[in-house]
Amino acid sequence: QVQLVESGGGLVQAGDSLRLSCAASGRTFSSRGMGWFRQAPGKERELAAAIKWSGGSTYYADSVKGRFTISRDNAKNTVYLQMNSLKPEDTAVYYCAADRRLYSLGVTAGEYDYWGRGTQVTVSS
Repeated sequence: QVQLVESGGGLVQAGDSLRLSCAASGRTFSSRGMGWFRQAPGKERELAAAIKWSGGSTYYADSVKGRFTISRDNAKNTVYLQMNSLKPEDTAVYYCAADRRLYSLGVTAGEYDYWGRGTQVTVSS
């Protein structure tokens, strides 16, 4: 089992930066791919970024590529999402999630079994 708690969301202006953190508990964190999903009102949940268990591979949605950076610190059981040059369309609830499989990197929501409660990010224009 993996429990996840997100933090770092807030209200910012367009062009600002935020760093989200996801603290994980559970012995298998360092063996699981991790993802940051987001869901805007009236829209489906989408994967913004994901990182392999080792940190050696990452995935980014086209909409965030070049602006967001996902990273992890397995010693601290924490995954981060650095968000730069934020845009109003980045406004969403951001969820941290852990892949159900070990040593994999999921790119769809169906591959993730463990979810945090989410943190709200609001970007004003």
